[in-house]
Amino acid sequence: MSTGQVEDLLRQLAPQVLGPLVRKYGGFDTCEDAVQEALLAAALQWPTEGVPANPKGWLITVASRRRTELWRNESARRRRETADAALAPAEVEPTPDVDDTLNLFLMCCHASLTSVSQVALTLRAVGGLSTAEIARAFLVPEATVAQRISRAKQRIRASGAEFRMPPEAERAARIQAVLEVLYLIFNEGYTASSGSTLHRVELTTEAIRLTRQLREQLPADGEVAGLLALMLLTDARRPARTRPDGALVPLAEQDRRKWDARAIAEGVSLITDTLGSAPIGPYQLQAAIAAVHAEAARADDTDWPQILALYRLLSSLAPGPMVTLNRIVAVAMVDGPRTGLHQLAAAEADPALAGHHRVDAVRAHLLELAGDPEAARACYQLAARRTLNIPEQRYLEARAEQLAPRD
Repeated sequence: MSTGQVEDLLRQLAPQVLGPLVRKYGGFDTCEDAVQEALLAAALQWPTEGVPANPKGWLITVASRRRTELWRNESARRRRETADAALAPAEVEPTPDVDDTLNLFLMCCHASLTSVSQVALTLRAVGGLSTAEIARAFLVPEATVAQRISRAKQRIRASGAEFRMPPEAERAARIQAVLEVLYLIFNEGYTASSGSTLHRVELTTEAIRLTRQLREQLPADGEVAGLLALMLLTDARRPARTRPDGALVPLAEQDRRKWDARAIAEGVSLITDTLGSAPIGPYQLQAAIAAVHAEAARADDTDWPQILALYRLLSSLAPGPMVTLNRIVAVAMVDGPRTGLHQLAAAEADPALAGHHRVDAVRAHLLELAGDPEAARACYQLAARRTLNIPEQRYLEARAEQLAPRD
């Protein structure tokens, strides 16, 4: 088995190993550290010596040994001996059939944690990513991620959180927090908030994988299905979103033949089934909007009246600054750019939108549609100065250049 295949297997097994340890020993923080060391031992040994017959049992055994040593807090010499022992063939213990993935999601998204801590802890404990991998994905120092994870585990311990399903009254809110974390991970991967690349494929891939895991745990939850459909339909456009030089290609100009037809088919099927069987929620509505875009063979074929109706429903159900901006674009496509500009001026009073580069970009686009290239150019330039993402910045600068007066 190749190194890449081993890494994929370890990420799948991470929550299956951590859950039994926490249930048996308690102490989420110590158990999570022990699992990370077991994963590291496997990553070093399995590519060369082969994957054991019972990889999950191997990891549980090694992690249990390491957890015992951590708990005893022995000397550095003893810890080195234990690390060496972790690389030796492990004695396989019987592994329980209980799937603790949902409990791990809920614990990592505990209400006492900040959103950035929830993201880091979810990627590590449920996703099986190392501290270094998380740091590379979010372009922050490894020490920063390590500190966030350490503080998150301390907060969980201080809160007295138990490794079990929360009471029924708290469950919906906790699951909503899990969905928000997965959505945040996906969005950061699909359009990076800063840096030289538009996409961070490792994050979108991980977000989709984790959302599939959550759907296995909650197959009847419409919003879980809606989020998975939204991710699939959105990520399907990724091959057409950039040119070979990394430059951004807007939705209306994308070569739709490059879209991932399989992901679109799965996403459309998923959201169609879900809308007919579950209470409607914000993620389902966003997925429905993405499906309308995906089903248009050309940009000119887009059913903008249907998209506007869906955005109006979304605005009433889950209002937010980005929902407002997207609804205004749909208004402009249905009722004309001047109507969109009028609504944009009113929406800019929201402090969350004031000074945001996407407001300037939308205004520039609508001014261009309205036939005011000089004003549109100024707005494109302002948006380019305000964004921290290099491909977005280059795209906006290029749009401004295209509108420059010619001698």
